Amino acid sequence: MFETLRSIFAKPEPTFGRLDPKLAVAALLVHLAAIDGSVSAGERQAIEAALKDNYALEPGEVEKLIAEATQRDQDSVDYYHFTSALSALETEEKLEIIRMMWQVVFADGKNHELEDNMVWRIAELIHVSTRDRTVLRNEMARSQT
Repeated sequence: MFETLRSIFAKPEPTFGRLDPKLAVAALLVHLAAIDGSVSAGERQAIEAALKDNYALEPGEVEKLIAEATQRDQDSVDYYHFTSALSALETEEKLEIIRMMWQVVFADGKNHELEDNMVWRIAELIHVSTRDRTVLRNEMARSQT
């Protein structure tokens, strides 16, 4: 019994190294889509479209990126690893990340409080102002109606 416990606690923490910002964004989008308990087809399509458009990826590349991002999201315990890869980006790139997040949030026509909270937390962690986050949310909400 003690050997079993020792083996559990002796497992090393997963190490990721420096994360590619594209993968970090994909992992955050995957997590965001699932945070309310389910991923709708619209949310899945919004993730694919956002990644394809923003990073000029082919459909096969998008699928591969989403698969890896899903695994990274499942292995993570917080947002820090993902946001630390994004905090050094230029302001315009950070704003685009928040815009993509709002696209995913509103893809199913609803803004669940957990989704809203996650976007707020990510925006804070990558140093996007409350004003910019709110403006982007309002733009995306209007575009969905």
